[in-house]
Amino acid sequence: MKTQPSFFIIAIAMGTLLAQARAAQPYTIVDTGQTKCYDNRNEIAPPKPGQPFSGQDAQYAGNSPSYRDNGDGTISDLVTGLMWQQAPGAKKTYEEAAAGAAKCHAGGHADWRLPTIKELYSLILFSGTDPDPNSRSTAGLKPFIDNSVFKFQYGKAEDGDRIIDSQFATSTLYVSTTMGGNKTMFGVNFPDGRIKGYPAQGPRNKKYYVLYVRGNPNYGKNQFKDNGDGTVSDEATGLTWMKTDSGKGLDWPQALAYAENQKLGGHSDWRLPTVKELQSLVDYSRSPDTTDSAAIDPIFHATAITNEGGKKDFAQYWSSTTHVHAGGGGGQSAAYVAFGRSLGWMPDRRTGEYQLLDVHGAGSQRSDPKVGDPARFPHGRGPQGDVIRIYNHVRLVRGGLK
Repeated sequence: MKTQPSFFIIAIAMGTLLAQARAAQPYTIVDTGQTKCYDNRNEIAPPKPGQPFSGQDAQYAGNSPSYRDNGDGTISDLVTGLMWQQAPGAKKTYEEAAAGAAKCHAGGHADWRLPTIKELYSLILFSGTDPDPNSRSTAGLKPFIDNSVFKFQYGKAEDGDRIIDSQFATSTLYVSTTMGGNKTMFGVNFPDGRIKGYPAQGPRNKKYYVLYVRGNPNYGKNQFKDNGDGTVSDEATGLTWMKTDSGKGLDWPQALAYAENQKLGGHSDWRLPTVKELQSLVDYSRSPDTTDSAAIDPIFHATAITNEGGKKDFAQYWSSTTHVHAGGGGGQSAAYVAFGRSLGWMPDRRTGEYQLLDVHGAGSQRSDPKVGDPARFPHGRGPQGDVIRIYNHVRLVRGGLK
């Protein structure tokens, strides 16, 4: 009688252990899918430890995205335990998006919900390319979502949209306001790879795509534990974080080097977090305007800064993830998460004078040039005049790798 080959037994055992690990960590972070390394502009060979630009996203392997098409209009995420609608259908206002979950019966299920920002952000992939927002062509572009699995459509000119007008709605409302008083929803822009604050009501009645979700009600809920040695563990994600931040701004190469040389809590394997790991820290119930704090659990220490308008604020934090631009921009920018106000310079429609406003909310994800002089951007960049700092703060992480 033949016995089962050992590799079958090992595979079954590994699968069981993986399932147990994910059950113990209900908030498993999905890898960004970034496989290429960059300097401050170009794609480069993976740097060795101690070399410039060592320690970036593509050099660490996390939980690879894994999906199952259920053949009934639904997709199961085998990493997060969430199930998704495959196609978003027609755009909806925020009110329609919120009300529509109860009417959704995809796959024969009746327990669909509008996803939180952390649930929806689990789908983002940084193998995408950030387009010129004024471009009319999608040739050569790649979205920040797996469009071989999910139905995706760039904004269409015939609808009066820019190609980046394919924003997806969530149930997460900003606890403060943006643009001088707007009720705001956090949404994911899969064409350009950002979390932004979008109008949740108003005269424009802006519409969004929606992917309803079901399953794993604990996804996105942190379980922090202070280890008493300058570190904080999140038992939901399996990640361990520095309790404090760098205390000062660094450009991206400096941030990578800071991580490579850090020793804390008896460990030397600290690294700059990927942008999806970093976003997992955001506490969307907090903001400078409502809690006089950074958008992070108070178990952490967040350095206060004075922002470009002279107000008390909190820093943006670098990730190890390059935000790749289409065309000649290449890898010149890296993604960050704003734990303070997400500021932009917006011209007043009556006077033409620039106003400094919270345009996207504490908890947004945008990008900055990796190096350079912020003074070259006196009125920011992009459609909302995103403030450019370049010298962002750093909070390091360890664990969570294969």
